[in-house]
Amino acid sequence: MKRYIKNMNMLTKEENDRLGKFKVCVVGCGGLGGYVIEMLARLGIGYLTVVDADKFDETNLNRQILSNTDTLGKSKSITAQERIKLVNPLVEVEPINKRVTKNNCEDIIKGHDVVVDAVDNIDTKIILQDTCSNIDIPLVHGAIGGWYGQVTTIFPEDKTLDILYVSRDKKGIEKELGNPSFTPGLVASIQVSEVLKVLIKRGKPLKRRVLFIDTFEQEYEVIDV
Repeated sequence: MKRYIKNMNMLTKEENDRLGKFKVCVVGCGGLGGYVIEMLARLGIGYLTVVDADKFDETNLNRQILSNTDTLGKSKSITAQERIKLVNPLVEVEPINKRVTKNNCEDIIKGHDVVVDAVDNIDTKIILQDTCSNIDIPLVHGAIGGWYGQVTTIFPEDKTLDILYVSRDKKGIEKELGNPSFTPGLVASIQVSEVLKVLIKRGKPLKRRVLFIDTFEQEYEVIDV
């Protein structure tokens, strides 16, 4: 199929064909999540569950790829579904217009091959990590704030976020530093590459390692945790 022909020098045909059978859950359809959803769909992931209870507002326009003047006031998850119908109608998208909580997290993420953390509050990140661990699903974590970002891939036996967020500060770096247009796209791209490595079981995911990104100094460092 011509749609995926540019995948073929980096993926085998068998790997490419398998992508259509995988299910990925993206929690958060804003700055990180919008880019993640777009790239996963273009890559050819067959089933996406996209989760977000929020609606777009004017403050999202500087960085959230799914936001524009026509989507203001509209559901982020439904907008993501509508966008992917245009981008790749071969991809099935299930929008879930809910906030993830301890009570509903397992029901939302069960049955997926990978979960992507694209939320901006630490409590929800920890809920995702703990629930993924309990039901044996890898989690690709991303966080952004100003010039900075981080990515790690958390397998069920790991508790990487317990190390990263020892203080469990409720606010998170994005609330303090804000976000420009470029940080979400960069971090989301790395998250998608991690999702792909986990799915095709090739390459070296950031297991028990965290990539720290400083775009102000253009410094990229991987630290073992």
